[in-house]
Amino acid sequence: MQIKNTNATSMWRFKLSTKAMVLIPAAVGINYVAKAFAEGLKLPLWLGSLGTYLASMLAGPIPGAISGFINNVIYGLTLSPISTIYSITSIGIGIAVGILFYKGWFDSAKKVWLAGIIIALVSAIISTPLNVAFYGGQTGVVWGDALFAVLVSHSFPVWIASFIDEFVLDLLDKIVVGYLAYFIYKQLPKKLIYFFKD
Repeated sequence: MQIKNTNATSMWRFKLSTKAMVLIPAAVGINYVAKAFAEGLKLPLWLGSLGTYLASMLAGPIPGAISGFINNVIYGLTLSPISTIYSITSIGIGIAVGILFYKGWFDSAKKVWLAGIIIALVSAIISTPLNVAFYGGQTGVVWGDALFAVLVSHSFPVWIASFIDEFVLDLLDKIVVGYLAYFIYKQLPKKLIYFFKD
């Protein structure tokens, strides 16, 4: 099944409709549960953008960005205050996924890993200044921060060490989430997909 969104005019169109009222809370719930699962198991990735990916693939970049933003705010208020400041990163992820999906980067499993690299770059570029401003350049993930410490000890500037730390973690996370979203999307009934694309 081809999964590219072929309706060019609808990619950026958004209204607060019944469809959006169904999709956005569902995507937020998926993000929340996936992120809590990853944190609970101390996984070396976040998984908290799975719902954002799916919302962007189903309805475009704006619903995806809204889903990611809301999830970070709710997660920050309930489980992890650190999450709130990364709401802007989730907006970037939602927009990137929506555009890449429309451009055909999720048409096949072979392309998903390339999309993951691009999304990881977007995420790392947005997150690095936040990491530097609030956490001295670290991400809070032990093995990523170990890499950060090694780089700083070898006289890498904090900004570069922080970007590498963030990008390495984002690369794993965004590729894994990309494949999860790709395989979930492929299993969705066509009626459901068309419902959100009309």
